[in-house]
Amino acid sequence: MRANRGAVIIEGLSQAAFVRRLGIEIETVDVDRAVLSLAFDDEKVTVQDIIHGGAIASLIDTAAVVAAWSTVDFEGDQAHGATVSLTVNYLSSARAQGISAEAKVQRRGSSIAFLEVTVTGCEDGRVIATGLVTYRLAGARTTF
Repeated sequence: MRANRGAVIIEGLSQAAFVRRLGIEIETVDVDRAVLSLAFDDEKVTVQDIIHGGAIASLIDTAAVVAAWSTVDFEGDQAHGATVSLTVNYLSSARAQGISAEAKVQRRGSSIAFLEVTVTGCEDGRVIATGLVTYRLAGARTTF
């Protein structure tokens, strides 16, 4: 029996200690697309009120993972994956506001997905960073 994709993704993230620690939340999951958010708080800053680049990179990676898994049928517990490559371009600082990441699959092969991610400020809508992610899926069946 196949599990609901969204429910499995959300359950998996809720068990990921690092994602929980950062406070990353899933906003939307569609076919080949995901939007996740990261609320602002003092534990995520690097200097003054600027969100740390590592938190931004983690949000990019996590959003890409959710989008990569968005078309996968979960049959058993053999499915697994890993980020193969992550490139982040920081375009602006995220000052004293939450951020949102929209990840979109640009191309998908039988086991590799290529994704683009855009991070924006939740209050001002300014683009904070962009990311390119290559993600490998294994032991799962992808449906388009």
